[in-house]
Amino acid sequence: MIRVGILGCGRIGQVHARSIKQIPGAKLVAVADVSADAAKACGTRFDAEVRDAADIIASADIDAIVIATPSSTHFDVVHAVAEARKAIFCEKPIDLSSSRVVACIRTVEAAGVPFMTAFNQRFDPHFSGLERRIRDGEIGDVETVTIISRDPSPPPVSYIRTSGGLFRDMMIHDLDLARFLLNEEPVKVYAVGSALVDPAIGKEGDVDTAAVLLTTRTGRICQISNSRRSTYGYDQRVEVHGSKGMLSVPNVLASLVESATASGFRKSVAQPFFLERFGAAYLAEMEHFIDAISNGRKPAPNADDGLRAQCIADAATLSWHRGEPVDIAYQ
Repeated sequence: MIRVGILGCGRIGQVHARSIKQIPGAKLVAVADVSADAAKACGTRFDAEVRDAADIIASADIDAIVIATPSSTHFDVVHAVAEARKAIFCEKPIDLSSSRVVACIRTVEAAGVPFMTAFNQRFDPHFSGLERRIRDGEIGDVETVTIISRDPSPPPVSYIRTSGGLFRDMMIHDLDLARFLLNEEPVKVYAVGSALVDPAIGKEGDVDTAAVLLTTRTGRICQISNSRRSTYGYDQRVEVHGSKGMLSVPNVLASLVESATASGFRKSVAQPFFLERFGAAYLAEMEHFIDAISNGRKPAPNADDGLRAQCIADAATLSWHRGEPVDIAYQ
């Protein structure tokens, strides 16, 4: 039985608590949050003790810790948990600075503890099924990957100020998914972006509408399109074209009921947001983490995967600022 503590009782912390409660080989022991009310509500909802974060990190009855605190805290928390010799499940990003991510990796490696970066989209049954069929050779050699990701609405500007920007915050999931599907590292990126949804986002020096073009050393191409506005639900689509054909994943709709009348065919909107669309993925990634540490295997995606996605996001941000393609520097 893997005994787990959660640091951070916000929306994503509660998602992980729900997953842990569904896994027979895991026990949610304790939760912590800077907000006493949030911690109490989460502890009551998921039948877990409420403790201070430092107590959870030091507790002998905790084997693994889920880091679901704000991104700006991850660096210090990762170091503290690694030094306490506990397995780590860390929400993305590990840190907004690639050099600080490298420092985290060194600390984790020195401690010899398992580390997993929470790129949940790899565990979506549709995306992982697509990746499996690519590896089985169904469409031959991959030539192009197209990823479309659009949120229903933008986050508050207060969030934008500390997010690290769209490329590091929102698109980083798609950058990891691109690596997952290409099975080859991108070496160059060209990024464009605008503030078309909320002018206040532009005033903060960020974008809410963006596209990147990634190329690999062998010439494979990935196109990613992001927007913080989608009037028809959470838009998540992937298409992979290869030498023998194509594989694609369309939107998962809120309802499968389709009507057909004299005025035409009608379908439902896409599912409302990430909690609904990727519910199965969140459970699957936590099952993978628990299974890996239960059986002495290294979980994946690991800290290096988190670093590589961050390096691509850094290069995309630089490309957007410069208005020209940028070589990706992996640390």
